[in-house]
Amino acid sequence: MTIRHILSTGQRLCFDASGRPVDCLDSGQDGEFRTGEAWPKPRFTPQGEYLVLDRLTGLVWPRIASVGDFPMSWTEALSAVARMNEENSFGHSDWRLPNRRELSSLISYSHHRPALPAGHPFTVSQTWYWTSTTASLAPGYAWHVHLEGGRMFYGDKTRDAMVWPVRGDSPVLSSTGQRGCWDAAGAVIDCAATGQDGELHSGAPWPEPRFAVEEDCVRDLLTGLLWARSTDLLGACTWEEALLAATRQREKNRKWRLPSIRELESLVDAEYHNPALPSGHPFIDIREAYWSSTSSAFAPDWAYCLYLHKGAVGVGFKAKREFHAWLVALE
Repeated sequence: MTIRHILSTGQRLCFDASGRPVDCLDSGQDGEFRTGEAWPKPRFTPQGEYLVLDRLTGLVWPRIASVGDFPMSWTEALSAVARMNEENSFGHSDWRLPNRRELSSLISYSHHRPALPAGHPFTVSQTWYWTSTTASLAPGYAWHVHLEGGRMFYGDKTRDAMVWPVRGDSPVLSSTGQRGCWDAAGAVIDCAATGQDGELHSGAPWPEPRFAVEEDCVRDLLTGLLWARSTDLLGACTWEEALLAATRQREKNRKWRLPSIRELESLVDAEYHNPALPSGHPFIDIREAYWSSTSSAFAPDWAYCLYLHKGAVGVGFKAKREFHAWLVALE
């Protein structure tokens, strides 16, 4: 089955637990399998003087990644984008604050400072950028992405971050699942005219049902990926132990592997937390955090991980036994 609605991470190299480069062949790492939608060449093309089309996603971004050239609160960010539409900025009135998947789609996990594809045409700040997606775990906070290294955590809506608006529809990206809207204090509000993720639902809609159980596996009908139904293969483990366990399973009966960070993040439903999975999911043995097969370009003795209880994308020290292994297969 073909993978859908998941982008390649851009990672082409492989590293051991000490951060030293290794041959990707039989490593089980992201750099070996290179799954997901491949990047076109060139990935970005200008649209006039001020705008850039991402040919991978179909989204259009301002070349200068800053509204007002200064950081602002989340509420101010939503208002600033609304003013862009009132003023028909850059000749368009359909700007929005990107949701968490739209903003993170720009991340290249093989680059840092900034974590954007080589040769990108943007002027960016290596700091946090707001998304329109509220953190359901703490609705006074919203998800933001750090362009220095590609992490995605939630930040206090009253604190400042940069603003990079987007326009257009993407057939490649899926929606985040968020349906509610909240103000800066975390109170539930009507979504109408808020510009929030819960109003716009940008991205491909999810099938209903989302998952189908296949014996001891679960098929994600949105992406086509086949996941182990048990999300904990061997308890808390190091990164290399997780890769080795996946290799041993692969030698048995399926094309099991440790997922890339984009594959892991594709499971997140931004409407929920503890765990941040779609309601009614069939998975068992849920744990708090999981290793991906994607090394950190910032420090390759670290690897990207998904904090499933809240939906955050962070990094973990490869030699530390604190994350879990959840296997995926392409069949």
